[in-house]
Amino acid sequence: MLSEAFGDDIEVTLIDKGDAFYFGFSKLDVMFGRTTRDGVLLPYKKFLKFGVRFLQETISSIDSIAKRVTTNRGTHKADFLVIALGADYDFAATPGMADATEFYTLAGAVRLGEMLKTFTKGHVLIAVGGAPFKCPPAPSEATLMMHDHLTARGIRSACEITLILPLETPVPPSPETSRALLAAFAERNITFVADRELKSVDTQRRVATIEDGCEFSYDLFLGVPAIRAPKILEESGMTENGYVPVKPKTLETRFPDVYAVGDCAKQGTPKAGVFAEGAARAVAAALIARLRNHEAPVTHRGTGSCYIEFGAGRIGRVDVDFFSNPDGPTGTYYEPSISLRADKEHFGSSRRARWFGM
Repeated sequence: MLSEAFGDDIEVTLIDKGDAFYFGFSKLDVMFGRTTRDGVLLPYKKFLKFGVRFLQETISSIDSIAKRVTTNRGTHKADFLVIALGADYDFAATPGMADATEFYTLAGAVRLGEMLKTFTKGHVLIAVGGAPFKCPPAPSEATLMMHDHLTARGIRSACEITLILPLETPVPPSPETSRALLAAFAERNITFVADRELKSVDTQRRVATIEDGCEFSYDLFLGVPAIRAPKILEESGMTENGYVPVKPKTLETRFPDVYAVGDCAKQGTPKAGVFAEGAARAVAAALIARLRNHEAPVTHRGTGSCYIEFGAGRIGRVDVDFFSNPDGPTGTYYEPSISLRADKEHFGSSRRARWFGM
């Protein structure tokens, strides 16, 4: 947005320690063999926008007062600073998780994909290490896709599937979506354990323990690690209770000309890519206005659409609004269909084209 508004009249520096981006939902496609690791990577070298330079550097410190960022290759000073470091997986928060299998990193999804090729029977356990966690519908999607995968291989009758969530329902803002997912679990003989947090994993005994002390033995474990804001933000003095506090409607931090968006921020929405994108759009609109000496608009609406894999090739959708209703978040549910798959594919392809020209 900044590039389109100003072109070469602005200098935007984008810093990331990685050399490529990938959509979070693509990890499920990799795990279940729909695509490959290399097939989902979008290299930053293809991110070519007027007025924007990409630096592959690792941030070591942030001075939010001076708006100065230090990396392994130098120091960068800014007039406006946008913190978008995401959330790190906190494997140490759940004893045993560091040694267990998980599907929330790309490497973890690749590893489980290889294990699935030789898995023939037993108990598949999907469990979450704590709330909040990234992309709340993803564990439910993995559960239904697992059912399809095992059915297609003709081994579903030799397997059990259990999902453990630290939420009372799969999608709390939308009771209708939650009811549909619970019905799908029941139809497929999937056990759903609600409102329970994974407390430890014993990979030697193949046992997972939840907060009430109940143990679940497993043959294949799909973990969802707990998360935390990067330590760098804590060390910089930007965090409170683990995350960067912002004004939800504008994403402003308590430091002048410093904004925070996405999973590292306490921005009033779930920790999912579509909400990070919405926040980034709001910050871009505010910066464009300020650079044109206009009053900065309040444009963060706290809305987003989540596409949910229901299995059998069908996709559902829930449109969630976190700010409009004073009584709390609301969600509008769209029943699973084949046609919604095309919508999801357009969601990805339109952003690939806009951001990377691919």
